[in-house]
Amino acid sequence: MADPTPDAWQRLDAYFAQTLVGHDPALDAAVADQNDAGLPPIEVAPVNGKLLHLLARMSHARRVLEIGTLGAYSTIWLARGIPDDGRVVTIEAEPRNARIARANLDRAGVGDKVEILLGRAADVLPTLEGGESFDLVFIDADKESNTIYLDWAARLGHPGTVVVVDNVGRGGRVADPAAMEPQVIGTQRGLELLGRDPRFDATAIQTLDAKGWDGVAIALVV
Repeated sequence: MADPTPDAWQRLDAYFAQTLVGHDPALDAAVADQNDAGLPPIEVAPVNGKLLHLLARMSHARRVLEIGTLGAYSTIWLARGIPDDGRVVTIEAEPRNARIARANLDRAGVGDKVEILLGRAADVLPTLEGGESFDLVFIDADKESNTIYLDWAARLGHPGTVVVVDNVGRGGRVADPAAMEPQVIGTQRGLELLGRDPRFDATAIQTLDAKGWDGVAIALVV
């Protein structure tokens, strides 16, 4: 049995991606345009994008909320997982990112399903209160605000809403009670909220993929 070295897990991740995900011109172009524009390469790994897509389909999601758009790689996956009359509402703080995302969405043929809301998510989320609830929420923005985003996920969702939180492993540092990095502390606080808040039933798994050692939390609004 091979040890889980970076070379070994990246080789396995590439095998999973090639066997189960494959290549898609629109998704590949979205990542290429994002990289050419100098955006950080922090989009989800292909296998995780496919996971989001399948979760949307499994949950029969019609309305999806995404917090953190970047170049819209994950947004495309989500939009492809909902019906033609469905809607993805995605929140992006940076106008330049939003412009790149819009071009990528339109080229992928899902632009009519996606609304990009510009601004800090903590400011935008309250404006969604009172509208139609969301069936799936994907949180992939600043980790320091995870507790804020989770609270709004519960408030804007309904019993049965699926909530996915990305980057909860932080290279193992999230298990360190003495950690000082704000992103790690924010991730810890978010996981603790999921563990104690009666609105959620949740679990988390650590991941080894093209993005390194991390993790994802998946919760159900109850």
